[in-house]
This record gives sequence, C-alpha cells and structure tokens, in this order.
Amino acid sequence: MKYPENTMVLPDGLGKQISSDPPRLALRPREAAKALGVSERTLWSMTKAGKIPHARMDRIVMYPVDALRKWLDEMVRGGQA
Repeated sequence: MKYPENTMVLPDGLGKQISSDPPRLALRPREAAKALGVSERTLWSMTKAGKIPHARMDRIVMYPVDALRKWLDEMVRGGQA
C-alpha cells in the first residue's frame, strides 16, 4: 500500500499523518532497528557485513529510508539479506 510522502507507517500498518515535520531522509540505528523489527545488535551485524544499505558521516551511521524500502522490496522478491 502506498502512503503520502508525509506519512509515517506504524508497525501495525496504519499511516499517521505528520504535517509539521519534514519527511525523514534517514534513520539512526535505534530507529532503523525498530522500523525493521530487529534488534539493534542484529542491525549492527548486518551493517558490519555490508548486508543492509547505510551511510556513514564520520562516526555517525544512518540508514536512508528510500534505500531501506528498496532493499526490503528486493528481499520480498527473492533477494538475499
């Protein structure tokens, strides 16, 4: 299901409109782990192994939302994690 750009999809699949905040381009590790439904430890393991899209800015690790969506779509279509 497609949601408007300024919608946050909650774990139960419902969309919650966010009107005052700009759309998020990337998530921090804790946010990304929660959004993906995995532990932070699992996320770090996948990150270190290069299995999940991420970006580094000095010591900051971020997970681009669009790249995560594309990666998840590929996983659903039979890709490898």
